[in-house]
Amino acid sequence: MTATLLTAGVALYIALVAFGNITDFGTNRVFVQHVLAMDTTFKDDDLMWRAITNKGIQNAAYVAIIVWETLAALVLVYGTWLWARRAHARAHSISAYGLLMLVFGAGFIAIGGEWFSMWQSKTWNGLDAALRVFVLSGVVLLVVQLTQLADRRTASTT
Repeated sequence: MTATLLTAGVALYIALVAFGNITDFGTNRVFVQHVLAMDTTFKDDDLMWRAITNKGIQNAAYVAIIVWETLAALVLVYGTWLWARRAHARAHSISAYGLLMLVFGAGFIAIGGEWFSMWQSKTWNGLDAALRVFVLSGVVLLVVQLTQLADRRTASTT
């Protein structure tokens, strides 16, 4: 039951994030544009060559993020449905925590935070939000793993 509720909670959260990015496209597009352009960082010549100022590439990156979030939300909704039906083995394999950890860990924390030096920006710094989603997804992933392990042990003793 815990894995079902936690999966549902993460599914709801990421679905709302994707929905917000779709219905209010411009707000976070500006965020992505500033991060990629590195226009609020320290302007270190050794780093500024990394900046992406082409609006087409910036918009494509933002659309890719939205597609990734939407896909993760849909997979998590399906995983929630499987957990609720007690199809635990299938629910575990379909859960999308890895998708979230990849986009928020590798995408926002590593690439945005380090490659594009987002940590240097006082205005356009999304590292705290990315870390929140990364940790939340990781904790729920651990609960799901433990639930599957418990299910296996129960099945092997019966």
